[in-house]
Amino acid sequence: MENNIELYIEKLGSKAPTPGGGGVAALAGALGAALASMVCNLTIGKPKYAQYENELKAVLESAENLSKKMLALAGEDETAFEPLSRAYSLPTETDEQKAYKEKVMEDSLKIAADVPLRAAKGAFDVIVLMERLATRGSKLVISDVGVGVQMARAALLSASLNVKINTKLMKDRFVADILNDEIEYVVNEGVKLADEVYNTVLEMMK
Repeated sequence: MENNIELYIEKLGSKAPTPGGGGVAALAGALGAALASMVCNLTIGKPKYAQYENELKAVLESAENLSKKMLALAGEDETAFEPLSRAYSLPTETDEQKAYKEKVMEDSLKIAADVPLRAAKGAFDVIVLMERLATRGSKLVISDVGVGVQMARAALLSASLNVKINTKLMKDRFVADILNDEIEYVVNEGVKLADEVYNTVLEMMK
């Protein structure tokens, strides 16, 4: 993944096959996790929240790890797409070539679906952290909890699309159904929790 955000956005908007939606989904999750870290850093050390000090330090560590993980997944998504991109152009003139292409495609689709699935799970973990920060973080940055949970929610839903676009093309429907069931569960639970957190933030801002 590009280290410079301007270069990344320029490349994202170009005709280049990567980065794409999967990387953006993971990046959104990384941004949400970074906001969780910010909320912790702006709360830790304040006497008013001393009772949550140890818990917030643990949340901070988790948030920092999640941010790094999601950023790494953004890069992995680009790498995972490359073999799938190459597989589309494999020759199919003979039965042997067709069989080989089908195997390569199937293997590549599974790899391509795995990265966004892990990104979705990471986004869910960010949402769980935000739930804790909604009632333990400094009220001065409560809006950032709301922004963070929405970034994670977007990451979750976006990552799920990138799982499903790959499972749709799989010949192995047994594996595809397992992956679809797994992502559906994470999405349903994550969206429900994210909306609860967001509504809590809105109530606290009244």
